[in-house]
Amino acid sequence: MNETVVCVVGNVATPPVYRELAAGPSTRFRMAVTSRYWDREKSAWTDGHTNFFTVWANRQLASNVMGSVEVGQPVMVQGRLKVRSEQREGQQNWVSADIDAVAIGHDLARGTTVFRRVARPETASAAAPAVPRPEPDWETPVAEAPDGEASDGESSQQSVEPVAVT
Repeated sequence: MNETVVCVVGNVATPPVYRELAAGPSTRFRMAVTSRYWDREKSAWTDGHTNFFTVWANRQLASNVMGSVEVGQPVMVQGRLKVRSEQREGQQNWVSADIDAVAIGHDLARGTTVFRRVARPETASAAAPAVPRPEPDWETPVAEAPDGEASDGESSQQSVEPVAVT
């Protein structure tokens, strides 16, 4: 599929808004991304243009965003970019840049965070105790003929076939 996947680094600009929809939970927030450049004349870093994106998170990501993201925090968002254009209330053209998020996280270049794994609700199949599975044998067995030679007739070179491990 021809989708525009982006990774954007910026700051959370609005409080996340959580909604329970028929398709599952959904959260949205606005994100500000400001480019910075070195101004040689001033010998200092200068802020450039600020772009704003509406970030949409769905399902489990939506719930996790509500417990993790606050206004002003530096975040990284990866997802599909969708640019919409429409007319609103007599305005000539209104443009919106949305990101349908696949992953959202704090920007660790600008601070620290603590990760907490979210416990998933137990289902009937998950309630049964898990039977430990033995470690698979990663060695590829060599097929040998009854007289001790390799089955292909060559005793000095043996062919190794890949084995699928499930």
